[in-house]
Amino acid sequence: MPGRLVDSACRTCLHQALSRRTATIRPHSFRGHLIQSAQTPPQARCFGAAPSLRSPAAPKSKDRGPPSKEDTQTDFNAMNVLGNTPAPTTGVDACMDDGFALNSGLRVTGAGVMLIGGEAFKWRPWISEGRKEGTIGAGATGNDEKGVKSPGGKIQNAKGQLDVDKHAWGILDLAWPKPDLLILGTGRSIVPLSPETRSHINSLGVRLEVQDTRNAAAQFNMLATERGVQQVAAALVPIGWREGK
Repeated sequence: MPGRLVDSACRTCLHQALSRRTATIRPHSFRGHLIQSAQTPPQARCFGAAPSLRSPAAPKSKDRGPPSKEDTQTDFNAMNVLGNTPAPTTGVDACMDDGFALNSGLRVTGAGVMLIGGEAFKWRPWISEGRKEGTIGAGATGNDEKGVKSPGGKIQNAKGQLDVDKHAWGILDLAWPKPDLLILGTGRSIVPLSPETRSHINSLGVRLEVQDTRNAAAQFNMLATERGVQQVAAALVPIGWREGK
């Protein structure tokens, strides 16, 4: 006789079947248990869900062991291995719309900043080669009528990629020894880098990481403190930068 599905809810009949007290199983009584034969001494195997168990009561205390007699507390400040390491003077203290404030007290306005080898340099990648700073009449991007200098210009190509002329990396070209990593801050948001610009930086043997300017400045501060200003450099575009026409 083929096996029958029996109901796990009827514990009395199941107990009788397993204890060989009966040879007949009511088909409507069981579901979820398989009786291999109703004529031979029945052997049952459970396919149903296990009976629900009550969850244990919540512990009254969070202590899982004997009471501690230790009177000291963990000082998490002591676990900061860089706590006693002075921040570099070229670390970025604040990012402004038109420039940066550094830990040394230096303020760079109307330009970006390039931080290499413990030195800070004004960085204007939007001024094309052969053009001068100042008004449009002087070959730059300012206002001719009012004579006001403007940080306007273009640093993005037609595809919306950051495309910086090679001459803008002159300090990085001349620096020796070269830093191991250059952190590039592209302004208020992340802008993809053009293949030509990335290829030029990589050809100098410098690894590159691209972020928005705020995160780039924070990462430079941390890595320059940890690894030193000779190993990590930064090139940051002001967060208030707006692409010109």
